[in-house]
Amino acid sequence: MHFLTNNSYFCQMEMTDLFKEILSVDSTSGMERGFAELMESVLRRESGLGGASGRMPLIRRHEVGDGTQNLLCTWGCRENEMPKVCLCTHLDTVPPYIPPAFSEISAGAVLPDGKTAETDDILITGRGSCDAKGQIVSMMTACLELAESGFEGSFGLLLLAGEETGSYGAKAWTRDCPGGDWIIVGEPTDNRMVSASKGTKSFRITMRGKACHSGYPHLGHSAVLDFNEFVNTLKNRELPIDPVLGETTWNIGCLSAGNPQNILCPELSFRLYFRTTATSDDIVSALPQEWAETFPGIEVEAFGGDTPMKYDVLPGYDTAPVSFGSDTPRLTGFTHRAMCGPGSIFVAHTDREYVLMSELRKAVEQYKRMISSIIAL
Repeated sequence: MHFLTNNSYFCQMEMTDLFKEILSVDSTSGMERGFAELMESVLRRESGLGGASGRMPLIRRHEVGDGTQNLLCTWGCRENEMPKVCLCTHLDTVPPYIPPAFSEISAGAVLPDGKTAETDDILITGRGSCDAKGQIVSMMTACLELAESGFEGSFGLLLLAGEETGSYGAKAWTRDCPGGDWIIVGEPTDNRMVSASKGTKSFRITMRGKACHSGYPHLGHSAVLDFNEFVNTLKNRELPIDPVLGETTWNIGCLSAGNPQNILCPELSFRLYFRTTATSDDIVSALPQEWAETFPGIEVEAFGGDTPMKYDVLPGYDTAPVSFGSDTPRLTGFTHRAMCGPGSIFVAHTDREYVLMSELRKAVEQYKRMISSIIAL
């Protein structure tokens, strides 16, 4: 087989070995600290292998406050100074941990999502392969190759904890640390720059009935009936279609009733999660008032969320809007916020998660070009 070749410090085999090392560590949310410590040692080790032409980085740890930590590695900066451009992604993954596997495949091979490989390649599966350790290895490789080449300019790599459980690392960074000029957040976007992303709105809803013997339902009222009516109301509630982000979507989870089958349900609670657009975000925020008028006694607790967001894009790259969330909206200290990374969101969080080595190498080259073009601005 013939794979991509590269004359830079990280050849194909070295990048593969590095990715194996990163994927072999379980960094499920809550367990990121050990992985952050590994990444610090890897960055120090690989920077030291770059030769005399390479620049050694400054590495800073930042305590999130929940036992996890963020990690910032910069080149061309003084102590406590932020770089001109910062690549950024998250340390944690969703459960369960799935060990990695690396396979050489031929053009035409069927991939885990049913697509076919366009060329000979290396297929990498396992938790974090595309969300977001594929971003980590490609961003780190891009930074190390630039440093090894003697590239002039300040750039860095910011690794954040807790993205999958509420962006706690990003919130803590914005609270405690300086921002900067440019930040490019890595998520699985098929190596396209994100033009816009949907917002989120989350609610906990409780509906109450009256318990009674199921043989005599006229003596009570089941909260399940109100829930069914509520869902039908949601289905029929028209929301504007955004010209960029499309339709607003919603999902119900954490459904809990607890009554036995022979007692009418006295209480039912659930979580309702919206993916909003620029044209629907304010409307969705006001929906609890509509629900209160339609369903007397309903209890609604709003948890807020992110507003829909437009991103900075650079010329010369494919772009697309996305419907998923990320740390980006929380990183408000940066003047310019962009998002781009290898892999597909459609296999993230599944047992079919994968990325191709060709996607990672493309990401490396794109990240280097992005840094170079931003430094030149």
